[in-house]
Amino acid sequence: MARWSPARTRRVRPVGRPRPSPARLGRPSPVWLRLPSPAWLRPPALAWLRRPSPSWVRRALLAAVLIGAAVIPGYVSGTGSRACTGPRCGPAGTIRWVRALSGSWIAGGGVIGTVPAVGQAYVSPGPQVAAIGYGTNVYAFDVRTGRRLWATALAGFPAGAAIVSVRSWASVVTAGVTFPETRSGGSARDEVVLSGATGQEIHAFPAAGYGGAVSADAEHTVIVGNSAVTSYDNGSGRVAWSRSTGRVPQAWRTDGRYLYVTVSAGGYLGSAPVTALRRINLKTGDERMLQPPDGSFRGTLSEAFDGAVLFSDPGGVTAYSESTGQLLWRHKGVVPESEDPVRPAVYVTSGTGLAGLNPLTGVRILGATIPDSSGVYGVRNGVALGLDQGSGGDAWGYNIGERHVIWTTPSLPWPHYFVDLSGIGGSAGPYNPTILLAACARVGAAAKQGLAPSCLKPELVAINR
Repeated sequence: MARWSPARTRRVRPVGRPRPSPARLGRPSPVWLRLPSPAWLRPPALAWLRRPSPSWVRRALLAAVLIGAAVIPGYVSGTGSRACTGPRCGPAGTIRWVRALSGSWIAGGGVIGTVPAVGQAYVSPGPQVAAIGYGTNVYAFDVRTGRRLWATALAGFPAGAAIVSVRSWASVVTAGVTFPETRSGGSARDEVVLSGATGQEIHAFPAAGYGGAVSADAEHTVIVGNSAVTSYDNGSGRVAWSRSTGRVPQAWRTDGRYLYVTVSAGGYLGSAPVTALRRINLKTGDERMLQPPDGSFRGTLSEAFDGAVLFSDPGGVTAYSESTGQLLWRHKGVVPESEDPVRPAVYVTSGTGLAGLNPLTGVRILGATIPDSSGVYGVRNGVALGLDQGSGGDAWGYNIGERHVIWTTPSLPWPHYFVDLSGIGGSAGPYNPTILLAACARVGAAAKQGLAPSCLKPELVAINR
């Protein structure tokens, strides 16, 4: 029998307006932290990298807690940011707007911060729309002004359904929703496409549990499914093109116009080697098979960025050409961390060291030591974004080349950084320099001793980066 299809029964209704916007947070106090300038920053070698430190372990734990899974196969990159211009755009570190959030939230300690009391929240600052989803509700704000555009409840799903991703594009917003399948006893995922202007549902398409929308515009949405990558016509729901990816879900990464999908007998959850990569054009569906030089790629697919695909194993990172599959470079004892679409550079870490590498040559471009007490969440134009946790937390930008903090925000109590390893959603999306964080302006009492206190005033904060 065909599986239950929410697309045939689901209705979308507007939800109540969020509470009025609270007052803007106070002005930032000047904070400049001068960090050490060790000798290893001078030579080009990567010998400075050391074993992982507790700060990076904490960041890995944060990603695991927020995503709720140990393996996330998708990661999208390669889209450059656009400069923020106009009277509403202040200098980096300026809080652009603050909006109240509805529902029950808590103010967790450490790296947890302000999160929903039940489930998880997902955000995405797109080119026009800043979207946040939790439960089965999606809220949209003008990314520049914070004006609320719409709020939509995704109805028609069975009990237990929950949003697991929100991604904001030029004309549409996509929300991934998982729901239990009673016939199989497992779960399924649909990707709901919403109008960016009105929040009205356009269509819903089946997706892989760790797939979903990897490219979208007003006309088409490209979905990674369990056994195929498919481009759908948003209006009619018809298939524009589809490319089979095998019987089991595979790992994937996106770089610009291309999607890279692994060919592995066990899929992304198995231990079988990756024997090839499918290179699929996201517009046309044209496919090319990339073959590794030694029969299999070394490790698991980690990133695809600016002409290089990176594979990781316990020994280090290996880079291959996106166009030929040939070996480009290898560095031992490092872990891929993020990429900088403005430089461009890929960043690797070990210990408290953070190094920006040329994607094609592996030569170091930038390097710095980040304090153990700091949490770093990606790099843009050579500036690393960091958060300080707790009731007096804040966000800050650390210039890796100059080796000092160049901006800080006012206090953001219990700040929370939203992680989406697709690279499309999350606090710092690839489309503009806006950062979206959750904060708690006022806390209540904990329900029981040892539990996080309730958050009486949860807020979504937009920051210029």
